[in-house]
Parts: sequence; C-alpha cells; structure tokens
Amino acid sequence: METVLQIKNLTKRYGRLTAVNKLNLEIQKGCVFGILGPNGSGKTTTLGILLDVINKTDGDFSWFGQPATKEMRKRVGAILETPIFYPYLSAVKNLEIVAAIKGAPVANIEPVLKKVELYERRFDKFRTYSLGMKQRLSIASALLCDPEVMILDEPTNGLDPQGIAEIRRLIKEIAADGKTIILASHLLDEVQKVCTHFCILKKEI
Repeated sequence: METVLQIKNLTKRYGRLTAVNKLNLEIQKGCVFGILGPNGSGKTTTLGILLDVINKTDGDFSWFGQPATKEMRKRVGAILETPIFYPYLSAVKNLEIVAAIKGAPVANIEPVLKKVELYERRFDKFRTYSLGMKQRLSIASALLCDPEVMILDEPTNGLDPQGIAEIRRLIKEIAADGKTIILASHLLDEVQKVCTHFCILKKEI
C-alpha cells in the first residue's frame, strides 16, 4: 500500500517542556487513522507541525514519499481549529471567499455543500447555524480543493449527540470516497467508531 505520511523521531520542545517526543508513525493511503490521547499529549502540536503551522525541534516527516513542500500540502485539507467565517454572510458567500484564498474552483462549492448536507441552507447566514452545522461547513471548506488527505483535530468537540453522530457519519462517507483521514481525538469511543487504525499518545509526567 502507498504510504501517505511518514514521521521519524518527530520532536517539539518549548524550552524545558517537551510537547512531542521522538514520534514515529506511518499512515497508509485510504485508512482513517486516529491519533488518540488526553489533552496535553501533543496531538494538536503534531498536526500543527505536519501542516507547517508549528516549527519542529527535531526529526523529520514526508508526505506521499516526498519532502513536505507548499505544493505537497495542497494535497492536504485540514481543520485544526474552527475556521473563522463571516457571521452575516451565507454559506455560499463564505465558501466563495475561502475558494478565492485557496485558489479552488468556485464550481466545487455546490458539491461540497451537498456532501456535508448544507445545500438546503446554503443561502442562510452563518450566524443562524447550529454548532454542528458550523463544523460541517468547516469540513466543506477543507474539501474545496478536493484534497487527498483530510486532517481533523477533535472534530466533534463541543457538539451535542446529534451533531456528533452527523460528523461521524460524514467522516465515514468522506473515507468511502477514497480519501485518507487523520483524526485527533481524546475520546476512545470516537476512535473506535470511525477509525480503521490508530495510535496512542500519552502525556509525559
């Protein structure tokens, strides 16, 4: 199977604090890979390094068997934190702005809104959306460039049971389309229900 992501001895230190310590990981194409661990175990830091948002201290990683470059990262869609949308604009208008920033075709907006089941509400203002709908719009924005890999950091955090079920179903549907998904969570139940593979990060004492 094709290796999508390879991590070797990845380390991140903030002064005397070691947030990520010599992490080794290999993720294959087509899997839903869960990174499970409590808060403070280095999940978000690891994802930030992989997306070039945070500088690593040591170690290395590669996407699709090649060094991590800006061009490589175009093949990766991500939600590290809830993206900021304009509350008084509709889903369509917000995604048009995202498409312009990312250089994604505007023609992709309609299919991604259908994928996340927001098409019927596409002209409603963002501020009228529930928390679950806002999270689904975030996923739609990450799908705009039709990435091969999706990175989701705590995608169900703060959602009610219905919202959690909707996001989990959506993750499975995206994976069924052939995309590789990397999901960070502190919930064992979430990882068990949606992931095909997982690793566990622990917080060092």
